[in-house]
Amino acid sequence: MKAMILAAGLGTRLRPLTATLPKPLLPLAGKPMIVHHIEKLAAAGVAELVVNVSWLGALIEQHLGDGEAFSVRIRYSREPDGPLDTGGGIRRALPLLGEEPFLLVAGDIWSDYPLARLAACALAEGELGRLVLVPNPPQHGGGDFSLDTAGRVGTSAVGRRCTYSGISLLSPRLLAGWNDPVFPLREPLRQAAGRGALSGEIWTGDWEDVGTPERYAALNRRLALRPESPPA
Repeated sequence: MKAMILAAGLGTRLRPLTATLPKPLLPLAGKPMIVHHIEKLAAAGVAELVVNVSWLGALIEQHLGDGEAFSVRIRYSREPDGPLDTGGGIRRALPLLGEEPFLLVAGDIWSDYPLARLAACALAEGELGRLVLVPNPPQHGGGDFSLDTAGRVGTSAVGRRCTYSGISLLSPRLLAGWNDPVFPLREPLRQAAGRGALSGEIWTGDWEDVGTPERYAALNRRLALRPESPPA
């Protein structure tokens, strides 16, 4: 199984921290955020990674190289005309990802979710993805999706509402018919959820959207108080 790490965002909400450093390279617990993801993916048995880059992307490529230092192979999907948003970035990278389901990890989150569990999953016939959802954080109280007792992701405004964590197992078929160069991943996800084509699970362990300087600083303080969780 291959994996993609989304790393092409501008990081505007994290300015001035990201004025000269792309947000995936911001240090957490002594190492860049994206390195935590790579190490956890490698520990989960994923050896082929695709990383999309745009804003200060050359710095990411210089730091990670071909992935040999992390016992993985890294290929880059470059977005030279500016970020294509999450959906557009994945669509551009599909030739590197192939035709089989792949793991997707947002480069600007922190979580101790066991990626090996998701890597071991197989999508059911007709299923387009499996999402890792989290309880709604204070900054996103309305959530993104509903989740029923059978583990089916929906778009209902009632029932258990959850937030998409940025971690998922996706079929390339999710983006079939999405031909715009720039679009957010949430649009095809919502369409697939409306058709009952997504499954999901709730993760109640550690998770943080590292979206502002305040949350970034708070997370670093919290991580400094405990040993890092072993890669999983």
